[in-house]
Amino acid sequence: MNTARLTSLLVALHATSALAEKPPRPATAEDAEAFIKTVDADMRRLVVAQSQAEWAKQTNITPETEAAAAKAGEAAMNWITGAIKRAQWFEPLLAKRGALKPSVARQLRLLRIAGQPAPNDPEKAKKLAAIMTGMDAEYGKGKACDAAGKCRDLGELEDVLAQSRDPKAQLEAWRGWHDTVGKTIRPMYTEFVALANDGARGIGFKDVGEMWRSGYDMPAAAFEKTYQALWTKVQPLYKALHCYVRRKLSAHYGKETFPADGPMPAHLLGNMWAQDWGNLFPLLEPFPGKAKVDVSEALAKQAYSPKRMVELGEKFFTSLGMDRLPATFWERSMFSKPEGKEAVCHASAWDVTYSDDLRIKMCIKPTHNDLITIHHE
Repeated sequence: MNTARLTSLLVALHATSALAEKPPRPATAEDAEAFIKTVDADMRRLVVAQSQAEWAKQTNITPETEAAAAKAGEAAMNWITGAIKRAQWFEPLLAKRGALKPSVARQLRLLRIAGQPAPNDPEKAKKLAAIMTGMDAEYGKGKACDAAGKCRDLGELEDVLAQSRDPKAQLEAWRGWHDTVGKTIRPMYTEFVALANDGARGIGFKDVGEMWRSGYDMPAAAFEKTYQALWTKVQPLYKALHCYVRRKLSAHYGKETFPADGPMPAHLLGNMWAQDWGNLFPLLEPFPGKAKVDVSEALAKQAYSPKRMVELGEKFFTSLGMDRLPATFWERSMFSKPEGKEAVCHASAWDVTYSDDLRIKMCIKPTHNDLITIHHE
């Protein structure tokens, strides 16, 4: 981040104090419209600066990019917190049906959940921004090293879980990540939770969880009831799938390695977080001999490059009548880990400058799962 941009962020931060002051009179609909117009313009500048700093850090993790991302994050958090508090002036209008234009009322409600609010204590706010940046950086550059000094990053360790069927090798890879990188991040995360909840309480939420659950056009309590009702409907399917997978893997590994009851061993589920079991398909295939769902072999045979895989994803969406990606997407995206740099390979995609500046950040491999992820992103 250059000095001029940092200066503009600090100027915006100074304006936050004025936003937080309570006006001496009741708000009008005209006040609300003017407020939203100003907030939208100011927030755009701050969020774009934060987004650019975050992209720079995630594609090239260095002390300098970490510091710049933390500074931009702190500026955005503090400004948003002040804007949210200033928006409380309009709550009587929000409570009165028809007092505000629907678009203005919706923007005021969305402002309250526009980002992670900062704690009121400036030092705590600074600490929260640094922790959020630090956790992300550790996740991206973290490695697990064995006794012989061989170090592997997350991508290499995930390959072991996805491809190996040796329980010892899988456990070593799983523990390698969680016992090194995971343990490094854990105390940071514990502190993050406390500071983030402090910020959420400062704008009227019980904690961050309630704030997140308020982002679905219904009160947090109503959202909880809705997802509980949905879970009740799909739970039988998940139980049946869980039972099927346990039976298949217990038969493959043996009950001593994969017990017939109790929690399933996470390191044997083909994914570092045990959230996706697609890599286990060869062991779980319900109808052997039928056409394969997994196209990894075909991708490798046809020598698909990372860029070609993304192009394949784009073709799917243009075939539905959607627009092609902008030319800048192909110039600015990260399809592979940059040579000689540390980067966050975990896939993500966003409009970095909110001006059709779409990009994807991912260390792409020619696999079925990565092809699915590309389509998702």
